[in-house]
Amino acid sequence: MSKPDDLPAMEYRFLGRSGLQVSAISLGGWLTYGGHVDKEGTFKCMKAAYDCGVNFFDTAEGYAEGESEKVMGR
Repeated sequence: MSKPDDLPAMEYRFLGRSGLQVSAISLGGWLTYGGHVDKEGTFKCMKAAYDCGVNFFDTAEGYAEGESEKVMGR
């Protein structure tokens, strides 16, 4: 999948003083990945976000009891 032509270009912002530039929006895995969405659905969603310029993926050990990190990290 690639970015649809009718979407505007992703904006990027500096993450504090780290020098890293991250997408203005992120994709979070709080209640979805590793719990409510299957692995295939997770990968499709992450790929679509990446194709649209998202490079900021939010996950944590506490999301779905650690399953979010495991699924998103594959």
